[in-house]
Amino acid sequence: MIAQIDDALRTLVRTEALDGSEVDVVFDAPTKDWASRRNAPTVNLYLYDIREDLRRRERGLSEDRGDDGYVRTRRPAPRHFKLSYLVTAWTQRPEDEHRLLDQLLRCFIRHEALPDELVIGPLAETGLVVPLTVGLPPPEDRAFADVWSALGGELKPSLDIVVIAPVATGIVYVAAPPASQGTHVDMSDLIGGGSDSGRHQHIPPPAARGTSRRHPAR
Repeated sequence: MIAQIDDALRTLVRTEALDGSEVDVVFDAPTKDWASRRNAPTVNLYLYDIREDLRRRERGLSEDRGDDGYVRTRRPAPRHFKLSYLVTAWTQRPEDEHRLLDQLLRCFIRHEALPDELVIGPLAETGLVVPLTVGLPPPEDRAFADVWSALGGELKPSLDIVVIAPVATGIVYVAAPPASQGTHVDMSDLIGGGSDSGRHQHIPPPAARGTSRRHPAR
C-alpha cells in the first residue's frame, strides 16, 4: 500500500508539477549528510509519519453474499491510515526552490484525492477513494521543527502532504450455512435418565376435504 502511494505521488509530481523538466524525485531522509551529497535539482518526498485516523474508524461488519442471496462471509470495515510526507525542493538558489514549491503546491491543491487511475494494487482493494491534503496545520503533538531536529538538518521551507489510505484488515469470518430444517429440541431427565430426542416444532395437519375451520354459530 505504501509503495503504491509513493508511485502515485511521484507520478503526480513528474507529470503535473515538473512537466517533464530534469528534476530528480526521491524519497530519502533529507539529513545534513544527504544534502551535502546532492548535486542536482531535486524534489524530496520524505515519509516521516504513519498513524491511524481514528475519526474514520467504523464499527460493524460488511456482508458478502453468494448468488443464492445467503451470507457467505463477513469482514470488518477498512481502517484508515494517514501517511505524512515532508515535501522539499533542493537547488542551488533559494529563488529556484521557491519556484519549485509553488509548482508543487499548485499541483497538489488540484486534487482532493489521488486520481482513480493511480489507485492500484492493494490500495484499490477496498474500492474507496484515497483523500489527499496539502499544507494543513500539524497536530498538536508534533511540529515541523521537531522533524527537522530529528533529521539533524536546518529548517527549510516545505509542504506537508497527507494521504489517507483505506486498508483492508484481511480478517474474514466465514458464516455458518443457512438452516435447512425446522427447530428440534432434545430433552433429557438428568436425574431419572429419561429422554425425548428429536422433538420439533408442531406443524398442524392439513384440513380434510369438505370440512370447514369455522366455528359453529352460537
